[in-house]
Amino acid sequence: MSEKRWVTFDCFGTLVDWRHGIATGIELVAPGRGWELLDVYNRHEPQVQREHPGMYYSDVLAESLKRTAAEVKLDLVEEDFRAVTAGFPFWRVFPDTRQALRELQESGWNLALLTNCDRVLIGETQRRLQIQFDAIVTAEDSGAYKPAHNHFEYFEKSLGVTRDRWVHVAQSYFHDMIPASELDITRVWINRLNESDDPSIVHAVRHDLTDLAATVNEVHQKFNG
Repeated sequence: MSEKRWVTFDCFGTLVDWRHGIATGIELVAPGRGWELLDVYNRHEPQVQREHPGMYYSDVLAESLKRTAAEVKLDLVEEDFRAVTAGFPFWRVFPDTRQALRELQESGWNLALLTNCDRVLIGETQRRLQIQFDAIVTAEDSGAYKPAHNHFEYFEKSLGVTRDRWVHVAQSYFHDMIPASELDITRVWINRLNESDDPSIVHAVRHDLTDLAATVNEVHQKFNG
Protein backbone atom coordinates (compact mmCIF):
# COMPACT_ATOMS: atom_id res chain seq x y z
CA MET A 1 0.00 0.00 0.00
CA SER A 2 1.14 3.54 -0.74
CA GLU A 3 2.47 5.66 2.12
CA LYS A 4 1.65 8.83 0.24
CA ARG A 5 -1.02 11.21 1.50
CA TRP A 6 -3.66 12.07 -1.06
CA VAL A 7 -6.16 14.84 -1.61
CA THR A 8 -8.62 14.03 -4.37
CA PHE A 9 -10.79 16.64 -6.02
CA ASP A 10 -13.83 16.84 -8.15
CA CYS A 11 -12.86 19.25 -10.90
CA PHE A 12 -15.93 20.98 -12.32
CA GLY A 13 -17.78 23.05 -9.78
CA THR A 14 -14.90 22.74 -7.32
CA LEU A 15 -11.81 23.95 -9.21
CA VAL A 16 -13.40 25.13 -12.45
CA ASP A 17 -16.65 27.10 -12.78
CA TRP A 18 -18.97 24.46 -14.25
CA ARG A 19 -22.11 26.59 -13.99
CA HIS A 20 -20.56 29.48 -15.88
CA GLY A 21 -19.20 27.11 -18.51
CA ILE A 22 -22.53 25.42 -19.15
CA ALA A 23 -24.51 28.67 -19.14
CA THR A 24 -22.05 30.31 -21.52
CA GLY A 25 -22.23 27.33 -23.87
CA ILE A 26 -26.02 27.43 -23.94
CA GLU A 27 -25.83 31.17 -24.54
CA LEU A 28 -24.05 30.54 -27.85
CA VAL A 29 -27.12 28.87 -29.33
CA ALA A 30 -29.82 30.52 -27.19
CA PRO A 31 -28.70 34.14 -26.73
CA GLY A 32 -29.97 35.68 -23.52
CA ARG A 33 -31.17 32.35 -22.10
CA GLY A 34 -28.00 30.65 -20.85
CA TRP A 35 -28.55 31.22 -17.14
CA GLU A 36 -32.30 30.76 -17.44
CA LEU A 37 -31.83 27.28 -18.92
CA LEU A 38 -28.96 26.19 -16.67
CA ASP A 39 -31.19 24.54 -14.06
CA VAL A 40 -33.13 22.71 -16.78
CA TYR A 41 -29.86 21.41 -18.20
CA ASN A 42 -28.68 20.44 -14.72
CA ARG A 43 -31.68 18.17 -14.28
CA HIS A 44 -30.96 16.32 -17.50
CA GLU A 45 -27.21 15.73 -17.23
CA PRO A 46 -27.28 13.31 -14.25
CA GLN A 47 -30.05 11.36 -15.94
CA VAL A 48 -28.00 11.03 -19.13
CA GLN A 49 -25.03 9.87 -17.07
CA ARG A 50 -27.11 7.24 -15.27
CA GLU A 51 -28.59 5.95 -18.52
CA HIS A 52 -25.26 5.92 -20.40
CA PRO A 53 -22.39 5.31 -17.93
CA GLY A 54 -19.96 4.54 -20.75
CA MET A 55 -20.73 7.64 -22.83
CA TYR A 56 -17.93 10.16 -23.40
CA TYR A 57 -18.53 13.36 -21.48
CA SER A 58 -18.50 15.40 -24.69
CA ASP A 59 -21.47 13.31 -25.83
CA VAL A 60 -23.14 13.67 -22.43
CA LEU A 61 -22.93 17.45 -22.83
CA ALA A 62 -24.51 17.27 -26.28
CA GLU A 63 -27.29 14.90 -25.26
CA SER A 64 -28.10 16.93 -22.15
CA LEU A 65 -28.40 20.10 -24.22
CA LYS A 66 -30.58 18.24 -26.74
CA ARG A 67 -32.97 17.20 -23.96
CA THR A 68 -32.96 20.71 -22.53
CA ALA A 69 -33.86 22.16 -25.90
CA ALA A 70 -36.66 19.61 -26.35
CA GLU A 71 -38.14 20.40 -22.93
CA VAL A 72 -38.26 24.17 -23.47
CA LYS A 73 -39.12 23.83 -27.19
CA LEU A 74 -35.92 25.53 -28.31
CA ASP A 75 -35.46 25.13 -32.06
CA LEU A 76 -31.86 24.00 -32.61
CA VAL A 77 -30.09 22.07 -35.35
CA GLU A 78 -27.92 19.03 -34.63
CA GLU A 79 -24.63 20.95 -34.76
CA ASP A 80 -25.86 23.32 -32.05
CA PHE A 81 -25.78 20.58 -29.45
CA ARG A 82 -21.95 20.68 -29.52
CA ALA A 83 -21.88 24.31 -28.40
CA VAL A 84 -21.17 23.50 -24.75
CA THR A 85 -18.30 21.19 -25.66
CA ALA A 86 -16.81 23.80 -28.01
CA GLY A 87 -16.24 26.24 -25.18
CA PHE A 88 -14.93 23.64 -22.74
CA PRO A 89 -11.20 24.47 -23.09
CA PHE A 90 -11.96 28.04 -21.99
CA TRP A 91 -14.05 27.36 -18.91
CA ARG A 92 -12.78 29.66 -16.19
CA VAL A 93 -10.79 28.46 -13.22
CA PHE A 94 -12.01 29.77 -9.88
CA PRO A 95 -9.62 32.49 -8.60
CA ASP A 96 -8.85 30.56 -5.40
CA THR A 97 -7.96 27.28 -7.14
CA ARG A 98 -4.31 27.51 -8.15
CA GLN A 99 -3.09 28.94 -4.84
CA ALA A 100 -4.97 26.30 -2.86
CA LEU A 101 -3.48 23.49 -4.93
CA ARG A 102 0.03 24.89 -4.63
CA GLU A 103 -0.30 25.17 -0.85
CA LEU A 104 -1.42 21.56 -0.60
CA GLN A 105 1.55 20.43 -2.66
CA GLU A 106 3.86 22.46 -0.45
CA SER A 107 2.32 20.72 2.57
CA GLY A 108 3.35 17.34 1.17
CA TRP A 109 0.04 16.18 -0.27
CA ASN A 110 -0.27 14.31 -3.53
CA LEU A 111 -3.12 15.62 -5.68
CA ALA A 112 -5.58 13.70 -7.83
CA LEU A 113 -8.69 14.45 -9.85
CA LEU A 114 -11.73 12.19 -9.74
CA THR A 115 -13.73 13.78 -12.52
CA ASN A 116 -16.94 13.16 -14.43
CA CYS A 117 -15.13 13.93 -17.65
CA ASP A 118 -13.27 12.15 -20.43
CA ARG A 119 -9.53 12.11 -21.03
CA VAL A 120 -9.52 14.58 -23.92
CA LEU A 121 -11.54 17.25 -22.11
CA ILE A 122 -9.68 16.94 -18.82
CA GLY A 123 -6.40 17.27 -20.74
CA GLU A 124 -7.58 20.62 -22.05
CA THR A 125 -8.61 21.69 -18.55
CA GLN A 126 -5.26 20.72 -17.04
CA ARG A 127 -3.55 23.34 -19.16
CA ARG A 128 -5.75 26.00 -17.58
CA LEU A 129 -5.22 24.73 -14.05
CA GLN A 130 -1.42 24.99 -14.48
CA ILE A 131 -0.92 22.38 -11.75
CA GLN A 132 0.64 18.95 -12.18
CA PHE A 133 -1.65 16.31 -10.71
CA ASP A 134 -0.21 13.02 -9.51
CA ALA A 135 -3.18 10.99 -10.72
CA ILE A 136 -6.40 11.48 -12.68
CA VAL A 137 -9.43 9.21 -12.83
CA THR A 138 -12.04 10.07 -15.45
CA ALA A 139 -15.45 8.58 -16.11
CA GLU A 140 -13.81 7.05 -19.18
CA ASP A 141 -11.38 5.22 -16.87
CA SER A 142 -13.87 4.13 -14.22
CA GLY A 143 -16.70 3.18 -16.57
CA ALA A 144 -19.33 5.25 -14.76
CA TYR A 145 -20.23 8.71 -13.56
CA LYS A 146 -20.36 9.84 -9.97
CA PRO A 147 -22.27 9.46 -7.66
CA ALA A 148 -21.51 5.83 -8.55
CA HIS A 149 -18.59 4.57 -6.46
CA ASN A 150 -16.46 3.58 -9.46
CA HIS A 151 -14.11 6.60 -9.41
CA PHE A 152 -13.27 6.15 -5.75
CA GLU A 153 -12.78 2.40 -5.98
CA TYR A 154 -10.70 2.66 -9.16
CA PHE A 155 -8.44 5.27 -7.56
CA GLU A 156 -8.06 3.24 -4.37
CA LYS A 157 -7.22 -0.03 -6.10
CA SER A 158 -5.05 1.27 -8.93
CA LEU A 159 -2.80 3.34 -6.66
CA GLY A 160 -2.92 1.23 -3.50
CA VAL A 161 -4.32 4.12 -1.50
CA THR A 162 -5.57 3.55 2.05
CA ARG A 163 -8.50 5.60 3.28
CA ASP A 164 -6.66 6.77 6.38
CA ARG A 165 -4.29 8.72 4.10
CA TRP A 166 -6.95 10.22 1.84
CA VAL A 167 -9.13 13.34 1.94
CA HIS A 168 -11.71 14.06 -0.74
CA VAL A 169 -12.62 17.68 -1.54
CA ALA A 170 -15.59 18.66 -3.71
CA GLN A 171 -18.41 21.11 -4.25
CA SER A 172 -21.14 18.67 -5.28
CA TYR A 173 -23.02 17.16 -2.37
CA PHE A 174 -24.88 14.78 -4.69
CA HIS A 175 -21.97 13.64 -6.87
CA ASP A 176 -19.20 13.56 -4.24
CA MET A 177 -20.09 14.05 -0.60
CA ILE A 178 -22.76 11.35 -0.51
CA PRO A 179 -20.65 8.59 -2.14
CA ALA A 180 -17.55 9.60 -0.14
CA SER A 181 -19.64 9.32 3.01
CA GLU A 182 -20.95 5.91 1.96
CA LEU A 183 -17.35 4.78 1.48
CA ASP A 184 -16.13 6.37 4.73
CA ILE A 185 -13.57 8.59 3.03
CA THR A 186 -12.62 11.76 4.91
CA ARG A 187 -14.35 14.61 3.11
CA VAL A 188 -14.40 18.40 2.85
CA TRP A 189 -17.44 20.01 1.26
CA ILE A 190 -16.78 23.22 -0.68
CA ASN A 191 -20.27 24.70 -0.48
CA ARG A 192 -19.76 27.45 -3.04
CA LEU A 193 -23.51 27.81 -3.66
CA ASN A 194 -24.61 28.01 -0.01
CA GLU A 195 -26.76 24.93 -0.42
CA SER A 196 -28.88 23.64 2.44
CA ASP A 197 -27.92 19.95 2.34
CA ASP A 198 -27.15 18.25 5.64
CA PRO A 199 -23.56 19.12 6.65
CA SER A 200 -23.44 16.41 9.32
CA ILE A 201 -22.28 13.80 6.79
CA VAL A 202 -19.03 15.69 6.05
CA HIS A 203 -15.97 16.41 8.16
CA ALA A 204 -15.63 20.08 7.26
CA VAL A 205 -17.50 22.69 5.25
CA ARG A 206 -15.88 25.62 3.50
CA HIS A 207 -17.39 28.20 1.16
CA ASP A 208 -14.32 28.32 -1.09
CA LEU A 209 -10.76 27.00 -1.31
CA THR A 210 -9.12 29.73 0.75
CA ASP A 211 -6.80 28.18 3.39
CA LEU A 212 -7.82 24.72 2.20
CA ALA A 213 -4.45 23.19 3.17
CA ALA A 214 -5.06 24.08 6.82
CA THR A 215 -8.52 22.50 6.70
CA VAL A 216 -7.28 19.33 5.01
CA ASN A 217 -4.45 18.95 7.52
CA GLU A 218 -6.87 19.49 10.41
CA VAL A 219 -9.48 16.95 9.33
CA HIS A 220 -6.85 14.40 8.39
CA GLN A 221 -5.20 14.63 11.79
CA LYS A 222 -8.52 14.66 13.66
CA PHE A 223 -10.25 11.80 11.89
CA ASN A 224 -7.31 9.66 10.77
CA GLY A 225 -4.84 10.21 13.58
